[in-house]
Amino acid sequence: MAQIEPSAQLLQTPLFALHQRLGGRMVPFAGYALPVQYPTGIIAEHLWTRAHAGLFDVSHMGQAWLTAPFEVAEAFERLVPGDIASLDEGHIRYTQLTTDDGGIIDDLMVTRAAAHNGLERLFLVVNASRKAVDFVHIATALDGIVRLTPIEDRALLALQGPEAAAVLAPYINDIDMLSFMTALDARFTGHDGIEGDVLVSRSGYTGEDGFELSVPAAIATAFAESLLRDARVKPAGLGARDSLRLEAGLCLYGQDIDETTSPVEAGLVWSIGKRRRERGGFPGFARIARELANKPSRRLVGLKLDGRAPARHGAAVETPDGTRIGEVTSGGFSPSLGLPIALAYVAFAYAQPGTALTIIVRDKPLAAEVVRLPFVPHRYVRR
Repeated sequence: MAQIEPSAQLLQTPLFALHQRLGGRMVPFAGYALPVQYPTGIIAEHLWTRAHAGLFDVSHMGQAWLTAPFEVAEAFERLVPGDIASLDEGHIRYTQLTTDDGGIIDDLMVTRAAAHNGLERLFLVVNASRKAVDFVHIATALDGIVRLTPIEDRALLALQGPEAAAVLAPYINDIDMLSFMTALDARFTGHDGIEGDVLVSRSGYTGEDGFELSVPAAIATAFAESLLRDARVKPAGLGARDSLRLEAGLCLYGQDIDETTSPVEAGLVWSIGKRRRERGGFPGFARIARELANKPSRRLVGLKLDGRAPARHGAAVETPDGTRIGEVTSGGFSPSLGLPIALAYVAFAYAQPGTALTIIVRDKPLAAEVVRLPFVPHRYVRR
């Protein structure tokens, strides 16, 4: 990604000036100017996050409230395969918006929030590149049943890593009460008397313990600066975020999943509750039920490669005798493991761990092996 000039016609998050002060290398991403890395570099940011705490600006992602006088979760289940109706207050679920053909419009996080002013509420966080599509889709499909209200005045930060909870403890009461995929409304009190309401979710996309924090845009910079005063916290950019999520074996929309891929092909069956698998009631159920019963024709797998050269998106995957059976969707060098790794769709017959395959990198065949995901074990805090 190319360095950009400040005058480029890109959107800026509330932390744009802070990124520049910290020496962030700003690049275009999903219509925003965001830091791909800081002066220490992607590998250092990656390893620091695995060992301590990395602070990421994810304010480009879409935030919205979905509200209704009653049964807002039941209404939203018309659009997603996730079991939303059983979510308790303060709990989070990962799910997907699906097409009538079972493809994935987007993947998203859904939090059941406390009712407010007589309305049941869901808090949605969607991908930046898809938020316009998502919001029109939801508002149109559920018109007259629920109200979708995009949130434009809040930033979203992610503090990820094994020391994240200890860093946040002085600023947010009851942070240790949260377990993975739960959330709470809190009051943040930072340096210089800065205060604000924060929606804290113990979640993230790095495979580490960590938090996503929705904060008012007006205090976002002061909030981030308070956290960065802690020696355990360093800023991290898009590059480290991508290498961390790849090691965690998590799908990236637009690369690993899109409107042509189903949740079954992508290995996301775990996100579809038993009730939803049996009863359906969401777009694309016919395809998903068929693939659950008969296995999909292809499957997303993890691959470890020999050598040092990483395989990039689009690289061909072949059998050792040269028969093409798939394609890499995400690939890179794993800083934690010290070797190249990749995600790829391959014909289902070749998806078993231990299968020897070949990836074509720069016109040269490299030996690879199908491995179980994640590449690096998740370290979520569950109670």
